[in-house]
Amino acid sequence: MDYFLQQFINGLTLGGVYALVALGYTMVYGIIQLINFAHGEIFAAGGYMGVILLSFLAAHGLMETSPWLCLGLSMVLSMGYCAMLAMAVEKIAYKPLRHSSRLSVLLSALGMSIFLQNGLMLTQGVYDKAYPIGFTSGGFDIGTLHINYMQVIILGLTTALLLALNTLVYKTRIGKAMRATAQDKVMSALVGINSNRVIAVTFAIGAALAAAAGIMVGLYYGSVRYDMGFVPGIKAFAAAVLGGIGNITGAMIGGLIIGMVEIMAAAYIPHGGEYKDVFAFVILILVLYFMPTGIMGENVDDTRV
Repeated sequence: MDYFLQQFINGLTLGGVYALVALGYTMVYGIIQLINFAHGEIFAAGGYMGVILLSFLAAHGLMETSPWLCLGLSMVLSMGYCAMLAMAVEKIAYKPLRHSSRLSVLLSALGMSIFLQNGLMLTQGVYDKAYPIGFTSGGFDIGTLHINYMQVIILGLTTALLLALNTLVYKTRIGKAMRATAQDKVMSALVGINSNRVIAVTFAIGAALAAAAGIMVGLYYGSVRYDMGFVPGIKAFAAAVLGGIGNITGAMIGGLIIGMVEIMAAAYIPHGGEYKDVFAFVILILVLYFMPTGIMGENVDDTRV
């Protein structure tokens, strides 16, 4: 039981990261029915911006005196940077093709993904960049269960961001505009909602969540790499589809399921660690075979964004 609880916590930690990234996919799809395949690279850009800012603050001695303040500042600035980057990507690569065929938009998304990944490689190099993780190392024990501080940070911050997103979507004017645009763009325009602004804000929110996930992954594993966004991006997309693409609650649940399956498969199945990615997609295929619109259903009016 102790071993199971340890793996359960590991699964929640990984699933929370997938959920944050999956929300970007599902929000954009809910608004404009577009799969933003460049979203994984936004996740990687957030991780890089975090290590650059933290390293800069560490070089000036601020990490020794106020490490948690530096982490908070770095996360806010990284989220802001990635939000602006995503808005630029939407304006350059997606907005001109909004009324084109789905194939044209898909090719543009794939091209932007390759462009951003190679941009990271050329500007940051092909080698891993190490995070200053001394202040997050260590942990505590509850009986035989060991929990490290970074797991607590990831679970706490993920929960806070998910609650903040729900509040934004269901309790604010911009959230109401997002839901109206997702349900009917023509009618929302007739009542004065600026769909271009809503779409840009949606990209920005999804990118900010992905940036936070990128920093948490960098702190958890100790380093970032220019191509780190590809595999988590694919898994987060699978999580969004598993939960019901376009459904924010489904994206959260799908991310947790993918993370849990990956960890449990690696823990309990012989040589499962070598095939953990396969098990996550097997679960996705099985669920979609019996529930083609995902666990929560696709584009449910009450929860669609």
